[in-house]
Amino acid sequence: MSTPKEPGSFAIIGTLALAGLLSGLILVVVFLATQPNILANKARALEAAVRLVVPNAASAQPYEFVGGKLQPYKGAAGVPSTNPIAYAAVNSQGQPAGYAISAEGPGFSDTIKLIYGYDAKTGRIIGMKVLESRETPGLGDKILSDAKFLSNFNALSVRPSIVPVKSGAKTLPNQVDCITGATISSKAVVKILNSSTQQWFPRLPAGN
Repeated sequence: MSTPKEPGSFAIIGTLALAGLLSGLILVVVFLATQPNILANKARALEAAVRLVVPNAASAQPYEFVGGKLQPYKGAAGVPSTNPIAYAAVNSQGQPAGYAISAEGPGFSDTIKLIYGYDAKTGRIIGMKVLESRETPGLGDKILSDAKFLSNFNALSVRPSIVPVKSGAKTLPNQVDCITGATISSKAVVKILNSSTQQWFPRLPAGN
């Protein structure tokens, strides 16, 4: 009885290459098939976030800062711009309701991504939502849901800057009561907002 001949190295390499090619093609097809839904979901999530942080918003137009000028963003919905971007919101009567601005920065564990509403006429933040965070469960992640902490951002002055204070110590409109046990994450949110508002304040027309 003869021993079955083992496949040669070229045959093995060819088989692996073919398997890799087929796997790659499947991934590309799946990506192309699901990309429109992914972008649509991102656009819907962003629209919901804008309405949350700008309470009177009925719709919003994205603008990007390019070459020292603010101009309408013409990219596809859900596709992020490579330039700083803000959303000019209007109410149901078509009147300016404020801006929604995405921002991010380092937290205790990883990058914190958030969006906040900003009224350029009053120089106040009018809402804030953390979009993505990997802060410590049960402690730092309270920045996503702690009602008292989030209430800091309903009418928060950014002048001369936002100042974090111990829980219960807030006495001024530009102060933020930090979360007990999550001070680092609370301060990280304040730092992100200070950096973003300083970047955007000179760029946004006060009429919105």
